[in-house]
Amino acid sequence: MRDFNIPENKFYFDSACQTLRPKKVQDAMMEYYNDYGTCGERVKYEWGKKVDEKVDEARKRLLKYLGASPKKYFVSWTLNTTYGLNLVLAQLNLQKLKIHRVITSEIEHNSVFLTSMKMAQNWQIEREVLKREDDGSVKIDDYSEALIILNVSSNIDGRKLKNVKDIVKKAHKKKSIVILDCAQGLIAAKDILHKCGADVMCFSAHKAYGPSLGAIVCKRDLIENLTINFIGGGMVNDVWKNNYKLSADKPKSDHAHTTFEAGLLPYAEVIGFGAALDYIEKAQKSDKVKEMDKLGNDLFKALKKMPKVKLVNEKASSVITFYVKGFDSHLLAGAFDDEGIMVRSGYFCCHYYLSHVKKYPPLIRVSLGLHNTQKDVKKFIEILEKVGK
Repeated sequence: MRDFNIPENKFYFDSACQTLRPKKVQDAMMEYYNDYGTCGERVKYEWGKKVDEKVDEARKRLLKYLGASPKKYFVSWTLNTTYGLNLVLAQLNLQKLKIHRVITSEIEHNSVFLTSMKMAQNWQIEREVLKREDDGSVKIDDYSEALIILNVSSNIDGRKLKNVKDIVKKAHKKKSIVILDCAQGLIAAKDILHKCGADVMCFSAHKAYGPSLGAIVCKRDLIENLTINFIGGGMVNDVWKNNYKLSADKPKSDHAHTTFEAGLLPYAEVIGFGAALDYIEKAQKSDKVKEMDKLGNDLFKALKKMPKVKLVNEKASSVITFYVKGFDSHLLAGAFDDEGIMVRSGYFCCHYYLSHVKKYPPLIRVSLGLHNTQKDVKKFIEILEKVGK
C-alpha cells in the first residue's frame, strides 16, 4: 500500500509550505475520532485516559527525537511555529533576564523577522539583523545581553544553521537566550538540532508529515522569566475571586506544558503528530531521506545547465529557488499547474531578504518531500526545459 494517495497526473513540489500526510498519520487521527474522541487531562473515564496516554506519548517522542531531556525541557502544543514564537516572545520578561538586544538574520521567515522586530519595538531595545553565510552559519561578535532568534533551516534554499551548537554555548556563557525557528528543521536539520541546547524551539507539524499543529519545546527554567498573560482553562490549579494559582508555577512541575496551553488541545492533531514522528524516524532509518536528497541534487544539476534559469541556491538542497529570465514567476507557476505540477511562486514570507536585499523578481520554489520520485523530477525538468533553455 502506498504511503501517499497522489493521482498519477499530479506532482506536488511544495513541501516547504506543507507536507502531504501519509496514511499512517490519517489513520491515527481517524482512530481518535472513531474510537475514543473525547477530551483529556480533565476526566477520569477510560477514553479520556487513553487521550492523555497518546498526548503524553507524543510529547515524549518529540523530546526523544531532539535528544532533549524531559528534566530540562517541556513540550506545549499550539497552532504553528509563528503562533508559538509569538506566544513565547510576548510573555518573555527581558527585564528579569537583563536582555537589552535582539539578534536575528537577514534570511529569516516573517515568523522570526516580524516577531523579533516587534519584540525590539515593544521593549525599545536594539535589534541587529546579521548576514547569513553561504553555508548557513551566522557570525556573532557580541553575545552579551542578547535574545538570539534564528531559523535552523531556510525555507528559501535549505541553508542550515551549521554553527547552532556553538552559538548556544557562547550565548549561555553570556547569560543570553537562544530561540530557534525549527519549522523546516525536523527532517532537514535533525543532525544540528539533536541535543543543541537551545532555550526554545518552535515547530510546525504540518511541515513534517503531521497535521496542522505547532509545538513549543521550552527549557523548564525559563518559566520563571515569563509574565503569563495568555491564560485560560487547563492552566490553573485553583481560582479565587481576584486571584488564581497556575499549574506550572514551578520549573519542575509535572504540568509545565500548560504554560502555553490555554483551553482544550487539538487532540486528534497531537495524536497524528505522534504518528508522523514515528513515520519520519522510520524514513530516516531506511533510504527514503537519502533518496529525497539525491532527487534534490539531480534537480539542482539539471537547473544549472539551463541558461535562462537563475538559481538562488549556491548548493543542492531539497528546497531549490530560482527565476527564469524573461518569464513572470506567477504566470509560470500557473503554467506548471496546467501540467499537474504544483510549485510556489513569490517571496515565500521572506520579503525583506529576497525583495529588498537581493532585489530578486518574484521567484519559483521547488521543495521536495518523501513522496517525490525520479518520475516527478523528470516531469518537472521536461516542462521547465521548454522555457529554461
